[in-house]
Amino acid sequence: MAIDRRREAAGGGRQLPEENGSLPAGEAGSAAAAAATLAVAPPAPAEIQTLPPPPAAGSSSPLLLDYDGSVLPLLGGLGGGYQRTLVLLTWIPALFIGFSQFSDSFLLDQPDFWCREADGQGNGTGHLTRGPANHSQSSGAGMLGTPALPTLPPGDNASQCHCHEWQYRIRAGLVQNVVSKWDLVCESSWKVHIAKFSLLVGLIFGYLITGCIADWVGRRPVLLFSVIFILIFGLTVALSVNVTMFSTLRFFEGFCLAGIILSLYALRIELCPPGHRFMVTMVASFIAMAGQFLMPGLAALCRDWQVLQAVIICPFLLMLLYWVIFPESLRWLMATQQFEASKKLILHFTNKNEMNIESDIKGVMPELEKELTRRPKKVCIVKVVGTRNLWKNIVVLCVNSLTGFGIHHCFAKSMMGHEAKMTITHNFYADYYTMAGIALASCLAMCPVVGFLGRRGGLLLFMILTALASLLQLGLLNLIGKYSQLPDSGMSDSVKDKFSTAFSIVGMFSSHAGGSLSVFFCAEITQHVIKGGGLGLVLASAGFGMLTAPIMELHNQKGYFLHHVIFACCTLICIICILLLPESKNQNLPENIPDGEHYTRKPLLPHKKGEQPLLLTNSELKDYSGLHDSSAVGDGVSENTTANGM
Repeated sequence: MAIDRRREAAGGGRQLPEENGSLPAGEAGSAAAAAATLAVAPPAPAEIQTLPPPPAAGSSSPLLLDYDGSVLPLLGGLGGGYQRTLVLLTWIPALFIGFSQFSDSFLLDQPDFWCREADGQGNGTGHLTRGPANHSQSSGAGMLGTPALPTLPPGDNASQCHCHEWQYRIRAGLVQNVVSKWDLVCESSWKVHIAKFSLLVGLIFGYLITGCIADWVGRRPVLLFSVIFILIFGLTVALSVNVTMFSTLRFFEGFCLAGIILSLYALRIELCPPGHRFMVTMVASFIAMAGQFLMPGLAALCRDWQVLQAVIICPFLLMLLYWVIFPESLRWLMATQQFEASKKLILHFTNKNEMNIESDIKGVMPELEKELTRRPKKVCIVKVVGTRNLWKNIVVLCVNSLTGFGIHHCFAKSMMGHEAKMTITHNFYADYYTMAGIALASCLAMCPVVGFLGRRGGLLLFMILTALASLLQLGLLNLIGKYSQLPDSGMSDSVKDKFSTAFSIVGMFSSHAGGSLSVFFCAEITQHVIKGGGLGLVLASAGFGMLTAPIMELHNQKGYFLHHVIFACCTLICIICILLLPESKNQNLPENIPDGEHYTRKPLLPHKKGEQPLLLTNSELKDYSGLHDSSAVGDGVSENTTANGM
């Protein structure tokens, strides 16, 4: 009787789906069979990777949104000669950028000094801070420079500061620099740190502002106007009459340099197909490092800081030709639905590559003709606040870049030490090339690691190495220091110094790689409609990390240990948060915000055969949308299958 009542209730309930507009009664059998089939054979596990969401009302054609799969093959990919020429044109300025980023190491190097009004014994030298400040660009993995080399605390020169005329011995290959020109020693030494702030702060503001502008007006206008203004401000720096004018102009020079760096970085990513993005970015990074290695020779040839500044800036004159030879980013035009300009640019590309437009198998051009009347749709980075996944990805990568470049100074300070006995050497060039060599080694290691483990796996590995080096240095070295004080321990301070140097080198190596890879990772997973803003945020975060170096110098390294502890804790947080990021290796880039919202992560390790994943994507869940309504229709069938153990 109970079974009959349940079947009567089920029979009465079958009319409800019809009233609500579900399956008609004639299709009940087929729906029940489908439900039984799904119950018997659950879906096979799938990787948690994105599929393009169905186009919303008012959105452009899915074919046009699939730039990597449809538009780029029409242009010939990176095999087209014109695309290769454009990539080469993004590489050449990297050398000039490298010169500008590392110029503070020479312009603001604090020399040995003594008073020219010497007594018969001649006054010994009063050593000031020794700090080549290597500033960031990016990249990042791209063209981010080596963070600042730490400085030793100034000695007690109070007795030597009462002098009317100073004599200097500059170790950076120059006869005169900014410090010696305006006597920035003793009570005026703090102005050197302010001058170091100016370029970094200009870079930070430049990344944030020019990134948003690049998303609104395009990459090409930002690049060209940044070139024009860096020529104006950069050459005016060489004509500065006091340190205040120098610092102010350096701020605007950094602002314009940030626009050049960011626009070239974005153009490089947007020109390349999925398999070549990392290689093209790393080549630009190596060219920027070539500028770092060549900078001492350039300084030795120029001899004077004003000549050096002019020689660094003048090569940007060549970039004025980019107004004629460099087009706007086609991918950005397509993503923002500027289809009229996109059509002209596609025809320009095919003409330059001598390709036949009739070979358009997928029908991109006919589809583009239908969308010509659509209005452009531009997006600001603030729209990310209302998303579910995008803001998390950007915040995680910003924290990673901030931590990577911030803790780099802690490791460098530990290697150089608070005292002169812990320095590698007193030679300026040895210190300079040691830091540059570690940065070069980290970029060389990134290539095989990222190729084998992917973006997320490589970033996770480098941050784990950074955390281990930091924790061992903070904990193990203190323990060794306590045991070395015991009379029967057999340990000396040299053992602690050797361990400190080893951990510092590993930490600088991994933190530089982690920070640079974070910038490149953000450039990939951020949608093209907001790529400038997203890239600007992560580059600005890297600049904030580098800014900790001159801040610590200004405060005479007070609070250094707490500074290191805070960044060590941040590395542990980064390790956990990296697991939330998607993997972008060999993946098509998301074009707009809805596309990016479905760009979700997949597990680090593949599923075992027959194992059901714990999390399902929207594309997997949407196949079961009608299952609830059809369950009532096939209730009798489902009972029979359950009774048979199916």
